[in-house]
Amino acid sequence: MRFILIDKIVSLEAGKTIKTVKTVSLAEEYLGDHFPTFPVLPGVLMLQGLIESASWLVRQTEDFAHSMILLKRARNVKYRSFLAPGARVEYTVDAKSIEDDLSSFSGSGVSQGQQIVEARFSLRHFNLASQDPTMGAVDAKIVDALKTRWKLLSSQE
Repeated sequence: MRFILIDKIVSLEAGKTIKTVKTVSLAEEYLGDHFPTFPVLPGVLMLQGLIESASWLVRQTEDFAHSMILLKRARNVKYRSFLAPGARVEYTVDAKSIEDDLSSFSGSGVSQGQQIVEARFSLRHFNLASQDPTMGAVDAKIVDALKTRWKLLSSQE
């Protein structure tokens, strides 16, 4: 993952909901191109913040059972405002269902009391070894790295 689009997990109720936050920094490399004289977080990265949040909800609910969690479908994505450097977005994602290999969610992002993004989406989760048994060690390495990142994101300090 090139960009990490959440800074902290604020709260999580396994199988139900997660709240996360992200503060946009002018140092983030994509802002140099989007847009040079009016830097804002690209809409697709706001959506990715919702997806990352939901991915952590799946991982925690399933006790890190899958190494891969990917967007399957996004629907009803609505962008309502810009998110400029220095702004903080609070994502809330609610699970509609979390199954063995597929889950569905609704989520929104709010900044300064104003909703800036909302979407309904589904995620597919799987292990690489399910397609190629020789990939089991890769799955384990990815899961270990995710558990390390989880500790950083979920610390309440």
